[in-house]
Parts: sequence; C-alpha cells; structure tokens
Amino acid sequence: MSEMKLTAAMVAKVQRTEPDEGPRPHLLQMDEADYAQWTDDLLQTLGDAPLRVFAYGSLIWKPEFDHMGQSHATLHGWHRSFCMKIERWRGTRAFPGLMMALDRGGSCKGVVYELPPHGKPAQIKRLLEREMTNKPPTNMPRIVTVEADGTEVKAMAFVSSRSGERYVGKKPLPEVAHILSRAAGHWGTGAEYLFNTVSHLEQLGIHDRNLWALQELVAQEIEGM
Repeated sequence: MSEMKLTAAMVAKVQRTEPDEGPRPHLLQMDEADYAQWTDDLLQTLGDAPLRVFAYGSLIWKPEFDHMGQSHATLHGWHRSFCMKIERWRGTRAFPGLMMALDRGGSCKGVVYELPPHGKPAQIKRLLEREMTNKPPTNMPRIVTVEADGTEVKAMAFVSSRSGERYVGKKPLPEVAHILSRAAGHWGTGAEYLFNTVSHLEQLGIHDRNLWALQELVAQEIEGM
C-alpha cells in the first residue's frame, strides 16, 4: 500500500479552532430524562449480552471509554459516509463541516470493543452524551449484529437517521474534500478528523477505498490553497 497523500504536516497547515457558537436557539437539546430513556431502551434490547461498541471512525482513535479487548469486525447493511452536516465541533454556522456516520447500504469494517461488565448504564449514557446532543437525533444509537472473529455478536453502534435535520445524504467526493479541507470548529478541522481516521484504520490493516480516495483529494485541496 502506498503512503497517504494527506500528511500530518499538511493538516498542520490548515489546523485552527473557531469559537463555539453553541446550538441554534430553535434546536431542542437532549436532557437527563432523554438520556435515561435511551439508556433503558438500549439495555432492554441488549438483554444479557455483554456491552460491545462498534467503532468505525473517531471512536477508533479516541474511544473515551475503558474496554477489556478489541477485535476486527464487519457490519453489514451500513457503510461509512460523510453524510451529516455539523455547525459545531469541526464546523461553524458560517461554514458547516461534515461528520462521518453510518449510512444504509454496503458494509463497514471496523473495530468492536468489549466493555467491562460492571456499570453498563453509566457507560451507555457516557456514549450517548458524546454522540447525541440535539433531539430528535440524527446520529442514533442502535444494537446491531457484527461479525467478529468468525462469530456474530451484538454491539452498540451509532447510525444516521435519514429523516434527521442534519442528514445531507451522499455528496460527491470532490465536494466533501472541499468542505473537509476548509471547515473547522472548536474541536479542530475536518482535515485533522479525516487524517486521524484514515491513518488509524491503515494501522489496523483496514483499508477503506472511499476514505483513501478522499484523503488524496483533501491533500490536493490543501496543496492548492
């Protein structure tokens, strides 16, 4: 496999942070009751199965939870896609960014983490708070079945809702590259997000052809600035 065109030095050239304007006033925010209800529903669906989390993007390089182990895993019926608009975190209202989510169709190779057996409600709530802020959410938790080490297991994953306010569907890769190379928020840039995701996937031996083509396009965008 050839080396990535998008390098850490390129990412550094466009790296910046922007002030957080907060959510738009008309958006409803998730509260403690909402998180508790989602947590209860997920626990009921999960049943007695161990708590596992399927990671396909930033949870691979920034899991923010304790885990006992991890395995390569494949989720069928969903694929990675920069299909969600964001006006915070790695974008602003003036120049929205794009967030990667799982969209319907195809398959996705990633990592499944097994979390400790104690404190399931608190662990789930922490993940919900990380991934969900507005309601109704566009990035939704779901118990899915993944293939890991030749076995089918249940895992928690976050998938896009096509009826969600932030869902924008499939955009041409050149358009996605143009946005990611320029968008930034109080967490940093879209270019940094893409670089971290692709580089960590490659380190794990997971090659995503679309993301590989996208990082080349983002590199070209930055070179042309």
